[in-house]
Amino acid sequence: MNPLIKFFRTKIYTAVFLLTLLLAIGVIGFKIMSNYSWVDSVYMTVITITTVGFGEVQPLDDHAKIFTIFLILASVIILGYAITVITEYILSKNDLEELKQKEMQKKIDSFNNHIIICGFGRNGKQAAKKLIAYNKPFVIVEKDKEVIEKYQEDDLPFVFGNANEDDTLIKAGIERASTLISALPNDADNLFVVLSARQINKHMSIISRASQETSYEKLKLAGANNVILPDRIGGDHMASLVVIPDLVEFIDNLGIVGERNINIEEVIVDKLYDTNEVKTIKDLDLRRKTGCTVIGFKDGKGEYVVNPEADTQLIEGSKIIVLGRPEQIRKLNSLYDIK
Repeated sequence: MNPLIKFFRTKIYTAVFLLTLLLAIGVIGFKIMSNYSWVDSVYMTVITITTVGFGEVQPLDDHAKIFTIFLILASVIILGYAITVITEYILSKNDLEELKQKEMQKKIDSFNNHIIICGFGRNGKQAAKKLIAYNKPFVIVEKDKEVIEKYQEDDLPFVFGNANEDDTLIKAGIERASTLISALPNDADNLFVVLSARQINKHMSIISRASQETSYEKLKLAGANNVILPDRIGGDHMASLVVIPDLVEFIDNLGIVGERNINIEEVIVDKLYDTNEVKTIKDLDLRRKTGCTVIGFKDGKGEYVVNPEADTQLIEGSKIIVLGRPEQIRKLNSLYDIK
């Protein structure tokens, strides 16, 4: 919790305590001095503290009048303090929220080649968790204020607004983003987001969620590079657990989210060697240097090769997929300063 908010809440608790104490003293005082009933004592205390000017239940003697004078003076001071504290708290909270938004927007404006996640539902949260594990910068676009307030303490970069609106996407830095993930629950909303995003940034990669298979081609035509159908993947995964359970379990373990459990890494070969030199996978010698094994290769045209030969030439813009234990992946990242 922010220290300023905590400070004001402490003052509010103090004000509530003083008001409660004042009410108790008033009720007990009128009960003892004027022999009022409990109801009349509460009534007299309330009209005295609030200074509404109603008449007494019965005439007061001198001692009760002096007590009432001090009760009124104390109530004016304590009520004034309580009103001041509450007003300051409300104003400071508004100012703090505005300051937080400005700081968050400043942070987002500094991002480049980041990922934008539209919608922070189940799929959006899973995507964010994976990106955090791989230390990838991202921005979340969410229109539900309660969701933002719930996860704001986790220091996640949020943009409040509707992802269907261009202004909201621009605030999220779509012009500088490398990828957009549209994880909204409604296919029509995802379609609109994909259309808008593709118009603003023609070179970014767009991944969209789809609930209906009929939406697949529409999202592709709208500009999505990849369309994911969670229900289809879920059903296929469950069936695979019946047919090839050990293989599926092994593959699932490779994809466990968490910094300590990263087993597979995709690396742009430009980061591994001088692009002016022609090298092969054998020349990289990653097995000896890091313990990692190259299990895949993607050339500049986007063609994939599984278990590539050692003499496969690494050209500019190509990528390799490496497999290793978590400590080996960390050594690879550290050795070549990949992250």
